[in-house]
Amino acid sequence: MSKILVIEDEAAIRRVLVKILSEESDAYMVEEAEDGLKGLETIKNNDYDLVLCDIKMPKMDGVEVLEAARKIKPEIPFIMISGHGDLDTAVNTMRLGAFDYISKPPDLNRLLTTVRNALDRKDLVVENKILKKKVSKNYEMIGESDEISAIKDIIEKVAPTDARVLITGANGTGKELVAHWLHEKSSRSKAPFIEVNCAAIPSELIESELFGHVKGAFTSAVKDRAGKFEAANKGTIFLDEIGDMSLSAQAKVLRALQENKISRVGTDKDIKVDVRVLAATNKNLQKEIEDGRFREDLYHRLAVILIKVPSLNERRGDIPLLINHFSEKITKEQGMPAKTFSDKATGLLKAYDWTGNIRELRNVVERLIILGGEEVSEEDVKLFASK
Repeated sequence: MSKILVIEDEAAIRRVLVKILSEESDAYMVEEAEDGLKGLETIKNNDYDLVLCDIKMPKMDGVEVLEAARKIKPEIPFIMISGHGDLDTAVNTMRLGAFDYISKPPDLNRLLTTVRNALDRKDLVVENKILKKKVSKNYEMIGESDEISAIKDIIEKVAPTDARVLITGANGTGKELVAHWLHEKSSRSKAPFIEVNCAAIPSELIESELFGHVKGAFTSAVKDRAGKFEAANKGTIFLDEIGDMSLSAQAKVLRALQENKISRVGTDKDIKVDVRVLAATNKNLQKEIEDGRFREDLYHRLAVILIKVPSLNERRGDIPLLINHFSEKITKEQGMPAKTFSDKATGLLKAYDWTGNIRELRNVVERLIILGGEEVSEEDVKLFASK
């Protein structure tokens, strides 16, 4: 059932609108508010599929209601109700996000058509949001252990916000998967996700890589070049292995977080950026701070939310699920028939000490699929995956 709110200070027009909509369909549940303030308070405390809102009202006019409602519940379509002298304002409300407007007195056919179209649009918006929240198969987090379930719960809460997240854990645990989930389940999911491996870039090049440079900034700078922060504008930048970043680059990252501004190497010109920053490290940053290799103020800027990814040895119950996942994925990639693992083979793999974590498990599963029998046996594991 579609829930509709009518905000109109003229009682006669309000009654007409409520009557028309209520009689049009049993699927419409119509509520009313007599002024803008009451209407906005009602929107805050209830969920609506559509709002019909007059423009000229005492206490708070329709434009103010629309602007305030868009901030708290942007998915609700608004149809503005305009008097003859309000047409210019009505048109302007569409620039502010209103779906459409109708004139007083309301034409029955136009009113009902506009209402149906607005509700259809709302359904499409909801469907799109659901689809956007589904994370790409390439970045699935496989596991049902308490440790992984807790991380998934945190992601659900944190992803819709712009809060910065610091992801910690040993190499091979899947820190990058957490970062991808945070991006793909956020409102920035259609914007770029830019990944920077800070450990793989020489310290003398990291600033240019992150912030760009202007022509002549250094010997090989033959033309202006945008950096990763600019490339990630409106989206997310993932600073992997941030514990390996130089102190000078850390200072510039800190400024970017504080002021939402960066400057390319070789110039003081500011460039505004709107970027969500996620970071990951396998190092103990508190120890790095004590040893003078990491800025404490940057740590506190990054670690608004802390997510620790457990080692594979800490979540052994997920190993059978991971084996099945990798087996299906690898056989498909290699164009091979599907393979299963015997219970004894799986039990043996569960007991191993996985110092290389999930990355090591995947390599072992691939080796067993290629070298093992039609069903990977305990003997195959002992022969091809011995530790």
